[in-house]
Amino acid sequence: MANHKSAAKRNRQRIVRTLRGRALRTRVRTSLKNAREAVAAAGTEEGSKDDAAKAVQSASQLLDKAASKNVLPKKRASRLKSRLAVSLNKLSPAG
Repeated sequence: MANHKSAAKRNRQRIVRTLRGRALRTRVRTSLKNAREAVAAAGTEEGSKDDAAKAVQSASQLLDKAASKNVLPKKRASRLKSRLAVSLNKLSPAG
């Protein structure tokens, strides 16, 4: 229990930020999973490289947003984006 008005306010802010961060983190994880699946599917005959590129771009945007809001560390977001781009670029151009 907070003993000061300022401490009570900080507690309210913490709760809101935690919920927003949790929602964004969940969206990031789902987007990463979808992007990885799209890249894997593009390696076979059932997927296209364009769909994989769109999924990777969407995941990269969400990673940037999460990093800017300190939901993820900036270097982790950068590393994940880089690994997605490398996996996408390994696909053949005709894919």
